[in-house]
Order: sequence, then structure tokens, then C-alpha cells
Amino acid sequence: MERIKKLLKSDAPIKWVFYGDSITHGAFHTFGQRDYVELFAERVRFELRREMDIIITTAISGDTTRGLLASFNWRVAQFNPDVVFLMIGMNDCNIDHGIGVEEFGDNLVELATKMTDLGTLPVLQTTCPILPGQAPERFPYFDSYMDRIRKVASDFKLPLIDHTRFWRERSESHFYWMSNAFHPNAYGHRAFAENIYRCLDIYDDTSQSCRLDVP
Repeated sequence: MERIKKLLKSDAPIKWVFYGDSITHGAFHTFGQRDYVELFAERVRFELRREMDIIITTAISGDTTRGLLASFNWRVAQFNPDVVFLMIGMNDCNIDHGIGVEEFGDNLVELATKMTDLGTLPVLQTTCPILPGQAPERFPYFDSYMDRIRKVASDFKLPLIDHTRFWRERSESHFYWMSNAFHPNAYGHRAFAENIYRCLDIYDDTSQSCRLDVP
């Protein structure tokens, strides 16, 4: 994480890519309000006066690590980004997709390797927890996939933003942060943004985007 903090203190503009599935895509479930990438852009490009930074979202609803690998060149490589925030796993852990936790981990390693080969810094992220007892095709398997994200980050010394842990520490059920069993609503996206701000040391109580209500 120190490498990103150093970038944020430099005068050189940064190209950021946010890469993942529907949770990062932010479609529909925010009901017209800003998703966490848009909140991050407000904090960085306006409030921190990094106007020359470029922030790109290439997340696609319903995606898995297989889809990310298949479309990597178009969605990441062509931009030659400095930093990629990768949040994936909610669809991989769906047993109906047939992506076991071992394949999931291997795919994460391959994605991280592709990024580092570009000179890009990957930031791995866990995602929002599933509401307890819901989404039976996902819920029993979810934690093992989040643990694999943590393991890959640890093994390869990559920055990790652990939203799953942050959410569970802040809210026992996190019901008010969710649109359905596994998609965050606008409050959930504010929680994502707050955690990112804190991890990057850019949280500020006087900032408008940091003070958005998270019940």
C-alpha cells in the first residue's frame, strides 16, 4: 500500500483502472446514486486536486476470473495503467459456474502476473459479504474464496483492501448496505469508498465525500 501512497504524493498523473464484476460496475443496484469508483474519482480528482489523473471502470456485470482473463488486453493492457483495483469472486464462488477455489486462486495469480508484467501495481480487494443465509449457491463457499484472495495478496506481497473484514467489523448484518443478497446499494458503495480512503490514508473528516452517511 505504501507504493500507492507514494504515487498519490507525487506530481505525476496516475492512470487507475477498476476491474471486476457487477459490484464494481455499480449498475442498477445504486438506483442512480454514485458507485464507489465514482466516489473515489470525486475524492482524488477534485478534492485532492489530482485533475490529470484518469480513472477508468472496465467492470462487467456477471463476470468471473475466467472472463477477466479472456478480456484482459482490451480491459486493462491497452490503458497501460499505473494501478488496477481488482474486485472479483462473487460470481466465481457460485457453485453453478464450476470455478473451484483452486482455479480461482490460479486465475488471480495469472491476472496479477499479467499486470505486474505491464509495470502495473495490482490491488486485490475482497468484496461485500453475502447477507447471512441467503444465496445458497454462493453463501457456503464465499469465505473460502475471500481467503484465497488474501492468500494470493500475501504470497505475492500485493496490496490488499479487505472489504469483507471491514464490513463485518462495522455492521453485524450489513442489511442496510445491500440492495439484495450480494449486491451493495449506495450505502454499501460509500462503505467501499470509505475503506479505500482509510487504507490509502486519504480519509478526511472535513471532506464532503468522506462525510457521506453510512448507517
